[in-house]
Amino acid sequence: MTFQKNKSRGFSLVELVIVIVIIGVIAAIAVPRISRGARGAADSAMRGNLTAMRNAIDLYAAEHNGVFPTAADFDAQLTTFTNATGGDNATKDATHIFGPYLKAIPPLPVAGVGTTGGAIGDTDVAAADGAGVGWLYTQATGEIEPNTGTAADESGVDYADY
Repeated sequence: MTFQKNKSRGFSLVELVIVIVIIGVIAAIAVPRISRGARGAADSAMRGNLTAMRNAIDLYAAEHNGVFPTAADFDAQLTTFTNATGGDNATKDATHIFGPYLKAIPPLPVAGVGTTGGAIGDTDVAAADGAGVGWLYTQATGEIEPNTGTAADESGVDYADY
């Protein structure tokens, strides 16, 4: 009877180094693509939020004889029931028959630049000269835009130009 030695063989140091280098190259390619994907998602969310709010403002004006929501009562007029003159009420009744147009004011998905910009997640709306809020609203024209200062999306378009 002959005994054979079981010779177990592991990976050599060279083989391990080659595998680690390959993993490093793959990570160097994948990580920037993943971070660009997150930024693109925030840009898409910004466009979607602006579209929803602009549609709500237009519908409010259509039901209130061309009058836009007031800057002072913007949140309440778009998220609760309103009457023909824009008075708001939490529940629908005989006179408060319009709305609500939004469940809630959507958050700002990107950060503003400088001291006047809104923070990510900010849902505050103010007149167009407001500082430190998420959304800037012009009552005379019904225009709303993100308060992002000079920040731009991935393609270089200012968020204020959306």
